[in-house]
Amino acid sequence: MIIDAHAHLVAPPTLYAHRSNLVVARGQYGKYPASISDADLEKSAAQNVSIMDGVGTDLQIISPRPFMMVHGENRWEDVVTWAEDNNNVIARTVRMHPKRFRGVGGLPQAVGAPVEAMFDEIKRCIDDLGFVGVLLNPDPSEGTGRSPTLADPYWFPLYEFLCRHDIPAHIHSCACCGRETYDEHFITEESLAITSITRSDVFQRFPSLKLLVSHGGGSVPYQVGRWRSNRQMAIAAGRLPKDTESFDASLKRFWFDTVVHNRKSLELLFDVVGADRCMFGTERPGSGGGIDPQSKRAYDDLKPVIESIETIGAEEKKGVFEHNARKFFSRLDV
Repeated sequence: MIIDAHAHLVAPPTLYAHRSNLVVARGQYGKYPASISDADLEKSAAQNVSIMDGVGTDLQIISPRPFMMVHGENRWEDVVTWAEDNNNVIARTVRMHPKRFRGVGGLPQAVGAPVEAMFDEIKRCIDDLGFVGVLLNPDPSEGTGRSPTLADPYWFPLYEFLCRHDIPAHIHSCACCGRETYDEHFITEESLAITSITRSDVFQRFPSLKLLVSHGGGSVPYQVGRWRSNRQMAIAAGRLPKDTESFDASLKRFWFDTVVHNRKSLELLFDVVGADRCMFGTERPGSGGGIDPQSKRAYDDLKPVIESIETIGAEEKKGVFEHNARKFFSRLDV
């Protein structure tokens, strides 16, 4: 089985028209749900199934489109409503195609909101909607510098909650209001998620915490020498105990997807973090939809690329394509 562990909701335009009305109305008309017909939703879902069939994907694990989430400084009621709307549409999509999709829930996050404010929607996603995990935005301030890093105690109640209920979190930044595009912001925040946590005692406090880092770990696996050196200099200077684990050992506490759209990057990712910590992911359809002039295939058509890599064996490839996702998403029942 080929499981795509990183994909997003394909929904009709009516869902995103509802988002615009929600933000502009600012509560004037009360709380009203998104109105999306089964026919429109089935058309979008069928489009996605057709894409999956075309590249040999059996199952996609889908979450809301991150750049469309309304975090930042929007009205808290709208933040919650929009997260609920997205998760409801994902649940409907899964019910339409129960053999092809599983859900990961988007969370209500905003600047200044207590982390515990997410818990009700997490419980609803897992207990009521049957989702297998949650999507965690490491920067709800959207590039304005007002969100604490994932090493900050602000996040500890969430980590404790996730560990207690064995809920994995997929780290994926969302929109951006700063000098970066959201694509660039994704990589920045994923990198910062890793480096901040590895400098902290998060995994010592929460050893069963499951974190999947998007887009091959941001920049970290490709700049790993810098962080190896940083760790060793801290030990030599006495800022860390001499028996502190290596940066590579810390790095292997995370999980990673394969959404890097480049063969040599994938080879390096497998070498640095280990194929046993990687899950097949494409984010298809998404930013990898451009056509490679050399291969004449879309950049996100990654299955044949991974199959052709000779530095990992057949069993490791089975792990990447299926078994690692089953380990990470313990509720994955397909």
